[in-house]
Amino acid sequence: MSIAITNTLLEKTRSLSIEETLTFLADEFKGKVVFSTSFGQEDQVITALIGKNNLPITIFTLDTGRLFQETYDVFHKTLKKYQIDIKTYFPETSAVEELLNQKGPNSFYESVENRKECCFIRKVAPLTKALKGNSIWITGLRAEQSENRNDLDLFEYDEKFDIIKFNPLLKWTLEEVQKYLDDNNVPQNALHKQGFVSIGCAPCTRAIVPGEDIRAGRWWWESSHKECGLHQK
Repeated sequence: MSIAITNTLLEKTRSLSIEETLTFLADEFKGKVVFSTSFGQEDQVITALIGKNNLPITIFTLDTGRLFQETYDVFHKTLKKYQIDIKTYFPETSAVEELLNQKGPNSFYESVENRKECCFIRKVAPLTKALKGNSIWITGLRAEQSENRNDLDLFEYDEKFDIIKFNPLLKWTLEEVQKYLDDNNVPQNALHKQGFVSIGCAPCTRAIVPGEDIRAGRWWWESSHKECGLHQK
């Protein structure tokens, strides 16, 4: 059934702009459309589209407890500029306490398994809570961000979270994202000007150098597929 709905949405929105599609979804799935933001460049484009059009779409973010101060700064600026609400989800305190008591604060550096455990506690579990009961999950994913995202569709059914995912910026280039942000004076994370393209938790993110892959700065010490479990198929 979800696959059929996905195909129907692709057909109904084929000739619509992003703003028109967001409006359509908000009307078609009233109260059940959510957008997850980490305040990166792509997410800020979508937040601007939702905010300036006053769309009834719930915006939420995951506060892992280890974010950069610059991320909180752009969070605050975004609230002020668009006069919107952004719901925050935190990891379960008991799970974080148990992790640190058993393995210490930097266990994620020791193995991919440990890193994924930390990502699950701080990101995947809170996301599961945030998505529960909703029908459409809007993301800022772009195909050129990584090899894992090259085969994504504009609409797709996410079996893991039992929800339909909408990726409005899927075919955008980074240059198009940056142009939209600059042209519309959208708040941006100050770290972007310091070589940070993909920004996550502070201990797990570094700046990249010219020629490096966009995701090279995430979990830079490992050679995994550079996903945390939020969007992994």
